[in-house]
Amino acid sequence: MSTPPSIFTLTSAFSLGGVLLVGLIAYMGSKTLLPKNARWQDRYTFIWLAFDAMIHFSFEGSFLWLSVFGRQVNTSTGPFAELWKEYAAADYRWGFSDPTVVSLEILTVLGAGPMCCYILKQLVNDDPARHYWIIVLSTAELYGGWMTFCPEWLTGSPNLNTSNALFLWVYLVFMNVIWVVIPLGLMVDSYGHIAGALRLKQASAKGKKA
Repeated sequence: MSTPPSIFTLTSAFSLGGVLLVGLIAYMGSKTLLPKNARWQDRYTFIWLAFDAMIHFSFEGSFLWLSVFGRQVNTSTGPFAELWKEYAAADYRWGFSDPTVVSLEILTVLGAGPMCCYILKQLVNDDPARHYWIIVLSTAELYGGWMTFCPEWLTGSPNLNTSNALFLWVYLVFMNVIWVVIPLGLMVDSYGHIAGALRLKQASAKGKKA
């Protein structure tokens, strides 16, 4: 009798460990670069943006490299190729260089990654203009998630493998939902700052006219 394939492999452990390491580096960066009296919202925003940038540049950057100029994950070798083969077992499109996914990752790596770094610089300098760019970035992140999964849902999800808990709840749900929930939260916080400042300016202008 044949032994069923293992669900959680050494590649799974290294992949998830890498994500945790990126999160730890982001946390340490917030402790080092932000003042001790920084708002908790700004501290969590810093951690998220640093995590976001590093994920875009390292993990997703490696996927982009393996998926352009005739390359694809399924025929590549190396540590990052093995990582993406693991994820492609849950979403097959990441293995054969699906053009929609690759197009979105070009925008993510070359656009969202640098934008995260720019906003981090604004956070360290306590520049309130960051709230505009946070909304721009968060909108882009939400759009990317929508365009990644909506085409699948409309066609009956032929490329998604939900046969086990690791693929469904960790790779497909958790690893994607955080790029929905956190950007939405950041948008709400930044909207409050922008709207509050504009209303204060409007009230001040009305006061001067009176």
